[in-house]
Amino acid sequence: MTPGYREFPPSAQFRNEIHCLWVGVTPLAGRPPTLVLPDACIDLIWQSGVGAFVAGPDTGPVSDARPAGTVLAGVRFRPGAGGAALGLPLSELLDLRVDADDLPALPRGRLPGSLAPEQALRRLTDLAAELVTDRPADRLVLEAARLLDRPGARAEWAAARLEIGERQLRRRCQAAVGYGPRMLHRVLRFRRFVTRIDAAPGRVDLAGIAAGTGYADQAHLTRESTSLAGLPPAALARARRG
Repeated sequence: MTPGYREFPPSAQFRNEIHCLWVGVTPLAGRPPTLVLPDACIDLIWQSGVGAFVAGPDTGPVSDARPAGTVLAGVRFRPGAGGAALGLPLSELLDLRVDADDLPALPRGRLPGSLAPEQALRRLTDLAAELVTDRPADRLVLEAARLLDRPGARAEWAAARLEIGERQLRRRCQAAVGYGPRMLHRVLRFRRFVTRIDAAPGRVDLAGIAAGTGYADQAHLTRESTSLAGLPPAALARARRG
């Protein structure tokens, strides 16, 4: 496997619960650590020579440094699907990386580090399908995530659209996502910003992207980027392109 990161779409029947499957190979020594950013998702990850772990919902940046040549394979659950799949409130995994064998919902020994990467990805695919089939996601939270992933959305507006109280929405989001709807909205908005800077050709128009992704102004974006990524927007854009 060549160094880099690649994503693969899930089977059509699981696209409401699974965002993607992915493979990453750590480049040669000398490259800076990968900066993992909050995205409102959780990942079940297999690492070559080690085994499987779960990356819980993040509220800030995580610097991920692994030995050169390390192979990772993962399945990424959509916002709102992970809590049900793992059979526990995701608030218990907030900002944590947890060994898969420590989670009762995950079968022990199914993803040993001795597997070939292709075999690990197949087992991850099968296991993810089993998890979301046996423990269906909270459909209300999946819809809340869809509503909150809109520029200008607000938690109280989403609760009204879903015809439930804000307190109930917060409780269900904390279980299914790991944090409440206001934090979910912040993270989804920031994910839109990161997607836009990754796709922008040439010079990045931060002010234009800030307005297009739902920030009040560039100063608002700067505060959020510093909080969620540990870097102001211009520095984050340079780091992503590097």
